[in-house]
Amino acid sequence: MQFYSLNKQSPKVSFKEATISGQAPDKGLYFPEIIPQVRKELIEKIENFSNEEIAFEVIRPYMDNTIAEADLFNIVKETINFPVPLVNVTENIFSLELFHGPTLAFKDIGARFMSRCLGYYVKGSNKKVTVLVATSGDTGGAVANGFYNINGVDVVILYPSGKVSSVQEKQLTTLGNNVHALEVHGTFDDCQQMVKQAFGDDELNKKLFLTSANSINVARWLPQQFYYFFAYKQWKEKNNPPVISVPSGNFGNICAGLLANASGLPVKHFIAACNANDVVTRYLQTEKYQPGKTIPTISNAMDVGDPGNFVRVLELFKQQFSILAAKVSSYSISDDETKATIKKVFADKNYLTDPHGAVAYLALENYLQTHPGEKGIFLETAHPVKFYNIIESVINDEIEIPVSVQSLLRKKKVSTPIEAKFGALKEILEQQ
Repeated sequence: MQFYSLNKQSPKVSFKEATISGQAPDKGLYFPEIIPQVRKELIEKIENFSNEEIAFEVIRPYMDNTIAEADLFNIVKETINFPVPLVNVTENIFSLELFHGPTLAFKDIGARFMSRCLGYYVKGSNKKVTVLVATSGDTGGAVANGFYNINGVDVVILYPSGKVSSVQEKQLTTLGNNVHALEVHGTFDDCQQMVKQAFGDDELNKKLFLTSANSINVARWLPQQFYYFFAYKQWKEKNNPPVISVPSGNFGNICAGLLANASGLPVKHFIAACNANDVVTRYLQTEKYQPGKTIPTISNAMDVGDPGNFVRVLELFKQQFSILAAKVSSYSISDDETKATIKKVFADKNYLTDPHGAVAYLALENYLQTHPGEKGIFLETAHPVKFYNIIESVINDEIEIPVSVQSLLRKKKVSTPIEAKFGALKEILEQQ
């Protein structure tokens, strides 16, 4: 298994090379040259397999023996050592809870897998790797936690000042040691653009060994397939595959689900649930892709005006709009609708969603209203406590704050404020 650049101007590379470099020399994202098919037995008898066995089988074809199988199984085991339950919310709607990891967000799985792979690859090397990442919310905390104290790896995280929740900010600014937080006076798109410029700067790359931990990195993107398989393992009506609604920002998460489906996982339909940042919603309506400026919302991890992973979605469907549109629908949900959904689901079903989960819930509900007889899953991507300052005012009640978060909130934030200019980032990186 090798990976090619979507810009088609760079040589093919192994999983190891793609992980270490993050992006191809021609600035394209890496994509697997073939889509491996999972064994029929894994699908037909999935309840008989442990989560570790499922994840190992899913990821192994991509690795091309760059990690010994015993070591890979241990990496997988460490990556998913927390529950991923499928919870019944209504008769037809289920929540896949992805917030039971150490930073209470779905990105724990991708970040933990990548950090362990990268640690494996650089072990014994005398060259330090600098992981450079932009975050619109949960990526920062998951990457910070996943890479904390990994030998031979420095982590630099860019996040938009005032545009992440207080819990998210504390998760990425309080670890210290090899984790450095840069508070950018701008938007997530500014942060992402600065990171892209860093990877494209020849002078900087001669001095530093840079890689990315955003979902543009294959080691972050590919393991997100795991929990789609875990959801199907828990799905009772195997003869009626689910519709899956995914809160979509940079489109790495839903792209992983689509890849799992292409590999043999039964999924009837996907919903790209978007907030006011609706570039893909409009694309599926008009067949015109028109990126826009980021619009701040209460579902901040989805505030992306130009989704970096959407090129992978297009590649997965071989650039054929009609096939993509038949498999994926999209809805744009406003902040008012998000708040109303949080309030209604809590009042009627005693189930508390975070803003991102609420967007996915309402998008799924809208779809099911016009598709009777179908049932679906929405991805609850973050623990509601991460947005307590928003949710408590909506439900007029207090959220019980886990002990781990209570201690986190007492810690001192340590960040470096910088302007949204590449020159400011380059100066800091050159001092690493």
